[in-house]
Amino acid sequence: MTRQEFLAHCLDTYGTEADYPFDEDFETAVFRHKNNRKWYAIMMHVSRRKFGFASDEIIDVVNLKLPTEMFGSFGTADGVYPAYHMNKVHWISVLLPDVKPDLVDFLVEASYDATRDKRKEASRVRKLR
Repeated sequence: MTRQEFLAHCLDTYGTEADYPFDEDFETAVFRHKNNRKWYAIMMHVSRRKFGFASDEIIDVVNLKLPTEMFGSFGTADGVYPAYHMNKVHWISVLLPDVKPDLVDFLVEASYDATRDKRKEASRVRKLR
């Protein structure tokens, strides 16, 4: 999946555009929920060397938050690594050029769901009862 395809997927699927919150950094893109402003993805340019490759090629990497029960389900063979530059207990890094688009879509959906506002939803369910 390319950077442009990822940007289009987030806009088309979740209605979210990239946010560039870091001064002087117009490459690192954050994707947030509209209602609670929580991040569900962050896309960065990272060297393959950071993931153990013998290459300085800069690629697009997306960090995603996963529910703990999903950890261990994916590995480096899938292009999924412990998170670069974030909490490795809750976040993973997805090397966009190395991962099949359907797996990226699945992982983004899991991250979006893991970061949604559960309190608001629980409140709505209580009102329906």
